[in-house]
Amino acid sequence: MTEARQGMPFRKPDDEQGRPIDVTETLVATGTADAVTATWDADQAVTALYSANYRSLVRLSVLLVRDIGTAEEVVQDAFVAMHSAWRRLRDPEKALSYLRQSVVNRSRSVLRHRAVVEKYAPKGLPDAPSAENGAITELERTEVIKALGELPTRQREALVLRYYADLSEAEIASTMGISRGAVKSHTARGMAALRTVLEQMT
Repeated sequence: MTEARQGMPFRKPDDEQGRPIDVTETLVATGTADAVTATWDADQAVTALYSANYRSLVRLSVLLVRDIGTAEEVVQDAFVAMHSAWRRLRDPEKALSYLRQSVVNRSRSVLRHRAVVEKYAPKGLPDAPSAENGAITELERTEVIKALGELPTRQREALVLRYYADLSEAEIASTMGISRGAVKSHTARGMAALRTVLEQMT
């Protein structure tokens, strides 16, 4: 997805950028502090959220889809969707939760599409490494990341959201669209499966 095609002024934050930008701080600086509800300007709010959370959301998606190029597209699409739906958000303070849920859902869609493509792909053809794959070679070399890739989708999501994103059970339940009890179940089963996979790899 190109930036120009969507008409959005998105760009990756500079590496030299200072501390993350807080949405509320940005609105205070621009004189819109009183508009703490749906009257927030979508461009200002989305730009601030993008600057503060783009990288962490991409890393989250990479752990789910295992492809940095796809992860970047997933996150870009999530921001575009939020910008379009900004006026309909009942609580703009929950925008980051909305983004996380959108990223997880879109990552699931990618995996479902990938499974269909792989099912009907010609057999016996060697995989051609892409430029994106080279960018995350170091990440994929770790045993834990490889082991995560062996887990069922829901177990992998629960573990990534719990131990990478450091979300609470309630936040994970909201992000995944399941109950807190299901979160506990997926997390426990995922940890057990992860230990088994790691033991087999050593």
